[in-house]
Amino acid sequence: MRLISFDPFRTLGIPGVTHLKPEEMLRRRAEVAAADWVLFPEQWQLDALLYALKVRVFPSPQSYLLGQDKVRFTRTLSALCPEHLPETLILPATAEAMQQLLDTLTFPLVVKLPRSSMGLGVHRIEHRRALSTLLPTLPLLYAQEYLDIDRDLRVVWVGDEVLCAYWRRDGDGFHHNVARGGRIDFDGVPAAPLELVTRVARHLGIDHGGFDLAEVAGHWYLIELNTRFGNAGLREHGIDLSAHILAYLQSQSSPDDNPDHPPLQAAG
Repeated sequence: MRLISFDPFRTLGIPGVTHLKPEEMLRRRAEVAAADWVLFPEQWQLDALLYALKVRVFPSPQSYLLGQDKVRFTRTLSALCPEHLPETLILPATAEAMQQLLDTLTFPLVVKLPRSSMGLGVHRIEHRRALSTLLPTLPLLYAQEYLDIDRDLRVVWVGDEVLCAYWRRDGDGFHHNVARGGRIDFDGVPAAPLELVTRVARHLGIDHGGFDLAEVAGHWYLIELNTRFGNAGLREHGIDLSAHILAYLQSQSSPDDNPDHPPLQAAG
């Protein structure tokens, strides 16, 4: 296979990869178009790669569109499995919309930026004054009911399988992200959330994502999906992510893909 990567840090362990900078895409478009797979492009590159150069990308377009935008992910889950989504309102960031929110949800509640990770842009709101202060800084009002939990579950999905799952405990008292001090715990992960992730990921065509889930009174909620998730849990569990990515790409490649095919000369 001819593989081109636009993110060397996520593909260092995959043999035979040509690493390019995202800004080199058009200058070297002949190489890119001839690749069997293009790995970890930036989201702004997707239209050119998919529609103009007609190449296969990993992660999948669905992984990018749903895993990097909470609004898209929430609206998709609302159609697919609303029972596994916390009550969520997506409204304009206006005073009128804020009142609609307060007529629906009670304090505390959670307000999130549509595009954020590592717990950044996620706020626990305790009262009206705090919400009024935050409102002018928001591109839109994305608010969820507050789930009273002391841990959440990260499920790492790559290719067509769950690679690992672990609890994220403690943190800063509200955020459980490892980047915010959360502690990884692999013990006692039940089957139900893994089955839920498997069903959702396969239905949506997700092939690379970190799903975050929460359990309340025995019921599982899907909280977020992150395409570019952290690898701390995988490393702690001794999992070679690169090997799993390569195996998946090989399983999805056609018999005509020739690993010995010489690379094309760079365009321009």
